[in-house]
Formats: sequence, structure tokens, C-alpha cells
Amino acid sequence: MQVSDPNNVKIYNLSAGKSLPEWLSERKRRALLKKDVDIRRRIELIQDFDMPGLSTTVKVSKDGQYILATGIYKPRIKCFDVNNLSLKFERCFDSEAVTFEILSDDYSKLVFLQCDRYVEFHAAHGRYYRLRIPKFGRDMRYHYPSCDLFVVGASSDIYRLNLERGQFMTPYTSTASAINRCAINPVHNLLACGTQEGRVEAWDPRSKSLIGTLDCAFSCVTENKELEGFPSISALSFDGALTLGVGTATGQILLYDIRSNKPFYIKDHMYGLPIKDVEFHHQQDLIFSMDSSVLKIWDKNNGKLFTSIEASTEFNNLCVVPKTGLFFIANENTKIQTYYIPSLGPAPRWASFLDSLTEELEESNSENIYDDYKFVTKQELENLGLDHLIGTNLLRAYMHGYFMDVRLYKKAKSVANPFEFEEYRKKKIRETIEKERVNRVQVNKLPKVNKDLALKLMNDQVKDKKKKENANLLEDTRFKALFENPDFEVDKNADEFRLLNPVLSRLDKSKKKEMLKKIQSEDFEPIDEELEGKNSSEESSDDYEEEESSEDETLTKEIKLQHKIINREHRLKERQEEEEMKTQPKMFELRQGEEYKGIHSLKKKINRTPLEERVQSETSSVRLLGSVGSREMTFSTHKKRKFSDLKNKKHMQERKRLIRPVRGLIPNRKNPFSRKKM
Repeated sequence: MQVSDPNNVKIYNLSAGKSLPEWLSERKRRALLKKDVDIRRRIELIQDFDMPGLSTTVKVSKDGQYILATGIYKPRIKCFDVNNLSLKFERCFDSEAVTFEILSDDYSKLVFLQCDRYVEFHAAHGRYYRLRIPKFGRDMRYHYPSCDLFVVGASSDIYRLNLERGQFMTPYTSTASAINRCAINPVHNLLACGTQEGRVEAWDPRSKSLIGTLDCAFSCVTENKELEGFPSISALSFDGALTLGVGTATGQILLYDIRSNKPFYIKDHMYGLPIKDVEFHHQQDLIFSMDSSVLKIWDKNNGKLFTSIEASTEFNNLCVVPKTGLFFIANENTKIQTYYIPSLGPAPRWASFLDSLTEELEESNSENIYDDYKFVTKQELENLGLDHLIGTNLLRAYMHGYFMDVRLYKKAKSVANPFEFEEYRKKKIRETIEKERVNRVQVNKLPKVNKDLALKLMNDQVKDKKKKENANLLEDTRFKALFENPDFEVDKNADEFRLLNPVLSRLDKSKKKEMLKKIQSEDFEPIDEELEGKNSSEESSDDYEEEESSEDETLTKEIKLQHKIINREHRLKERQEEEEMKTQPKMFELRQGEEYKGIHSLKKKINRTPLEERVQSETSSVRLLGSVGSREMTFSTHKKRKFSDLKNKKHMQERKRLIRPVRGLIPNRKNPFSRKKM
């Protein structure tokens, strides 16, 4: 439980407290409940009072015995029994529910307006019937005297579904392009509709006609207020027979007496966000007004702030339990937020233990921290040598890293760096000794860290003694760690420093030149002679430009040369690493059941293998010693052919091809008179 007191009003957040990860099994949850005292002490007012993804709407039944909430994902409704403080049933939908109405005193008759234009009716056993409306719906209300269900949405029509007859009646036609909200007065049953154009239209269900309009958008515009966007109506609520609360999309709440066309009070949230809900607290004349970022409770007579609740996640819907100080907020989180303010009223009968608990509670700011798990990044896993555990049950992926058991993390860290504690201990001892040395007589010495930088700053300070504007970095406490902490020491072998060094050296040279110019100007008088039609100032400016251009060229050359040297060093380092990897001996592991019988047995096995496999194994692994010794010579021949040899070979092939058909007609060379028999 978290306690806060903005504006000296105690607010108890009953849904706050130490939470457990959802992926824990029930067995581990029970074990943690036994071990951890903080988990046992947390207050879970209603068991499983949450949604898988987020909650959209929360309402209490008329008899006060059931709490119903809708959310996603999957789209569903949950019904909670307050007598048992637990879940009674849960049903899923085909599409997300925009809003719903409780037709009976308990949960037995419900109607849901869904985002795919369907209106779904539920009985105690489950879904009873569903039908479709012509346009997408945004809000609906049930009129008890006539049994009409009014549905408004992205249309100028106000659809009327009579539940006694079971048919659509003639809709009311409004002058607006779309209607965002509707509300029915519980005393005289007047239907009020909030339009996209910033008007409130009042309809009489008895005469089925429009009886009046309120231009709320015109009342929102004042001389001192500039609106971002159009003030369309986003919330409506009645208080008694005459008071109407209107919330706009630009963050204003207007309070009307319906007998007048001007608001008697305007409250601005100053956030510019649409007002999602307006509720009245009848016992103390307070108003609940909520947008997505804050819930404000204020006096309806003078607008004085009573208290406020800031959102950790976006608020969606507000539900106040009648005649109590308890209320629920549906939000963009799994938990449905539950708040209790004792100064607004007592706890409900089914949660009377809250009154005794709140007297003993003290302020505490608890956060959602998993004390038994450590969050580590992938780089930290590689440093610990645990990257092979990725994908196992020991690591649980979360955002840009993983959750792991704290005990495993501590063991791995002690193995990876066993002397870490000793180093930390020595460092602390060194720091305490240095603190004691401060009280002694001090001599101006160079610091241990960044000596060159300190020397340079001291020289600059000696040169610029006359200028009081220059601050001394050595004496400034903000830069104290730069000359004490070894983590801030400048690494001169780093690539970045080596590339930046030519620029720094050039700056030092430019300072020296400026000093020389000042000395020369003091020692010598200016020359009045003119050479070749140019005065001395023009010549000096030309010389200065030439010097600058030459300095720029030399600077670029130095930077390029340094860049080449760095690349060459990186290549040499990579080659050395590759050679070291090749020269390192490879270790081979024998299979289970095999015995090492010496190198001759291995040689026999290799002789039985095919030639290709032997060649591959010899090139990739360590070569076996032959009978001659460890000396071995390999060579390859590459015969270079000339163009004339290829031409002669082609000529001989052509001659053979021509001679073959007439070979039988040519006499034998040994006996020229003999012929083959035909």
C-alpha cells in the first residue's frame, strides 16, 4: 500500500505494493509469499483485480454487490463478487467493448457496445443476442421508463432500440455531424447529447423532440485563453435535477444550471487533454474530473482544489463507489487502480477493515522492484561468461536485457572477478588515507591523474594572471574528480586522442604566434613606407591568410598520416592475432568408450579413410609425423603454356581428324604393295 498526502489529504493506493513477475509458477509464488514479509503485508482488496493487457471501463452494479470491468487482450469482461472479494466469472468477446450498461440491479442483464458496430446482450448464463447498428457507436444509455436503449456515435442520428418490443424505433435526428457522449437525468429523464461541434442538445423522450441547446465551445473561448484544437464534448454528467457537468476535448469542465445558457463556473485542467470522466460527490459538493494524466477533486462552488492523483499510466475510466471514499480507475496497465480517501467518506461495508488499517499505516513509497532477480544486459552476460544461457529457463528476456536469479549472478561475478572485493577494499583504504592527508600541511604539487593537463592549465593561469574571467579548473570542485579519479585519466594511446592531438598542438602554436606578435608590436614602431602600391596592413593581412592556408594544409596532412598509422597498426594487430590462433595447439576430446592407443593407431585409422577426407583433415588439423621425421616439404607445379604450343596442338588435332576417314586406303609403310582386304 502506498500513502500520499497532496494538499494535506491522505490518499491510500490499495493497488500499489511489491508485485511479482507474471511468468512465475504458482509454486514459486507460494514460496515467495512464505519467505518475503513485504509480499505478505501487501493489501489485495479483490483477488485477481486486473486484466491481461489493460482495462477500459469499470462499473458497480446498482445493488453494490458486483463490480464489472472490461479490458483486453483478448477482449473480455470480469465480474467480481464483493462478498467473497474474488472473481465470479469471466467472459470473452469477439471484439473490444467501447462501453457497457447494467440493465438489472445485479449482473444478470448486461448490454455491450462493441467497436465493430455490434450491440451484444448478455444474460446470467452468457451471451443472449447480438445485433448491428448502421454506424460506429461511441456511447449509449438506457432509459428505464420507456425501455429505450439510446446509442450515439459517428452519425447525426440517435438510435433507439426498444427492448420491450425488440425492435428499432424511429431515431432522433440531430443537427450535429457526430455525437460523442450522452447522459440521462435520473430525476426528470432528460436526454443530453454532447456533439462534435461543442454543443449539448437536450431531448425529451416523452415528446421525442429537441427542447434546447447549449453552446459550450463559445463559452470555452476567452481573451486570456488560447485553445489548441476544437472544444468538442468529451464527458457529460448530471447532479440532481438542475446541475450539468460538461467536459471538453481541450481540458475544460463547465458547470451549468440547465435553466441558463451560460455556465456558472469553468474549471481548466491546464493540460490540454480531453476530459474523460466527470463525477459528482454529493456529500461534500465535490467534483471528480479526470483526463488521461491526472484526476482532480475540487469544490464545485469556488473551484478550490481538494486533492489530486497523478497517473503513472494513462487513465481510461473512473468509477466512484456511491456514498464511500473508495473509487476505481481503469488505466493502461494490467492492474485496475484502487484508491481510498477517508476524508471523502467511510469504506464500503464489504471492505470495512480498511478503516482500521488506515489508522496504523505510515507513508511509504514502494515501487515495483523484483528483489530476487537481477536485470543484466547482453554485454554484462558476455563479461560474466553466461551468454550461453540465453534461451534457457535461467534467463528471462525483458526489454533490452534479461532477468536472472540474484544468487546465480553473485556466484558468476565472484568467479569472473575473484579479487574484486580486495580491490574495492584497497581503493576505499586509499581514499580514507588521502582524506586524512588533506588536514596536513600541503605543498603545491601536480596531481596523480592527468599531470600534463594540470601542468598546461597552471601555465595558462600564470600567463593570463591579468584576466580575472578565466576560471581555475584545478580549484573548481566540479572538476575535482578529473584530477583524482583514475577513471577520468586521458589515454594518450587511444585512437581518438591521437587523431585530436594535431589539432591541440596547432592551437598551442597559434597561441605562441599571438604572443610573438604582441611582443613585436610593443618593440617596433609601424613602418609608413608603401611597397608596390600596397600599404603595410594589406601586406600583413595577405601574409596572415597565406600562413593560415599553409597551416590548414599541414594540419590535414598530419591528421591523414595519423589516420593511416592507426589503420596500419590495427591491421598488424589482426594479423598477429590470426597467426597466434593458428600456432596455438588444438585439443581433441575422445568419445565415451574409446581409449588412446598411441599415434600409430590413429595413423591406421587415417589410412583407411578416403583421400579427400585425409587431405581436409591434414590441412585443418595438426599433421602426423611420418617415418622420415618431422621435416616435410610441399610444392605445386604450374606449367606455363605459350601461344605457339597451343597453336601446334590444335593443328595436330585437325590433321588427325582429316586422316581417320582415309586410313584404310593408305598402304602400309613397311610393305607399300600390300593393301587391306576389302
